Amino acid sequence: MTAASAVRDIPFTTADGDEATLASYGDGVALVVNVASKCGLAPQYEQLEQLQRTYGDRGLTVVGFPCNQFLGQEPGSMEQILDYCATTWGVSFPVNDKIKVNGRGAAPLYAALKSAKDGNGKAGAVKWNFEKFLVTPDGSVHRFRPTTSPDDPEILRLIEQHLTS
Repeated sequence: MTAASAVRDIPFTTADGDEATLASYGDGVALVVNVASKCGLAPQYEQLEQLQRTYGDRGLTVVGFPCNQFLGQEPGSMEQILDYCATTWGVSFPVNDKIKVNGRGAAPLYAALKSAKDGNGKAGAVKWNFEKFLVTPDGSVHRFRPTTSPDDPEILRLIEQHLTS
């Protein structure tokens, strides 16, 4: 296992309390996003779901991680979060257990993802809800800041470049 592919094997907890890894979702592309129901960027759920519906059968999995670290914008229980995602946005992609993305107690997956640099060459802390990390089959990580739309041409290019079919 290379250092880059290791990110695909870092365990996290699913919404139902099981352990999973990005590799658990197959050997395709994963788009990892820290989400929050009460965030002004929550309409991105619609675009994330559209990506899942468009590319899911070709190897993309959008992987959501609720996070309450930014102005308490994800205060609900997992049951409330999952209900909101399903009823408000029709989310079909996996939404996992609530995590911390920064500071003490940050989820190990996010500790690894944060070493990836964004388009401006900046790594480090997650800036806000809906920061996106596109993880390719070989474990390479491409980082997009929160205000970058999930259907941004660069994200779409990378998804299509790394799809299995």
